[in-house]
Amino acid sequence: MKRPSLQALIASITLALLVGCATPPPAKNLSYVTLLASPDGSVGKVLVSGPGGEQLIDQAHYAALLDGSAPAAPVDEAKFQRDFAPAMAARPELPQHFTLYFETGGAQLTAESLALLPAILEASTKRATVDMSVIGHSDTVGRAALNETLSLKRAQAVADLLKGKGLKVDALTVESHGKRNLLVQTPDETPEPRNRRVEISIR
Repeated sequence: MKRPSLQALIASITLALLVGCATPPPAKNLSYVTLLASPDGSVGKVLVSGPGGEQLIDQAHYAALLDGSAPAAPVDEAKFQRDFAPAMAARPELPQHFTLYFETGGAQLTAESLALLPAILEASTKRATVDMSVIGHSDTVGRAALNETLSLKRAQAVADLLKGKGLKVDALTVESHGKRNLLVQTPDETPEPRNRRVEISIR
């Protein structure tokens, strides 16, 4: 089973950020729970259960009293900022992800992917510390061992390109997944362009 990425874990935390608020809602000296959207805009659900009952929150920036005594209702943006600014500021910076694609059979990036290199370099300069992983992948054409080697060659080529353009990192890992983690599931011997890729994560 594929382990969830760090981004997915952080997004899950952000998706259902439960914060006990010291500033009570009007007329109630009680803390409340609010729900935030994840970075991709999707919204989950939170069930608040307390002495006063159970309330479902399923809309972003809606809130319910922690005792469950009142239905979820929108939180005014100014009030949200007052109440949750410290919690929002304390959140870790989310990882950034880039996917680069290759021409068939080698380690030559497509023109569109070459054009992404400046954005990757810029993203790496905006963090106090930079931990970057570069993971190479292949399609299902050819033997598994050859694809492992080709994927590593692709990942190393991208890392070398970035370093040649001035990349500065605190930690850099270069890996090969061969055809073990296909982006698009295909039968063997299928030349799928979206599987010929390198995935870059910047944390």
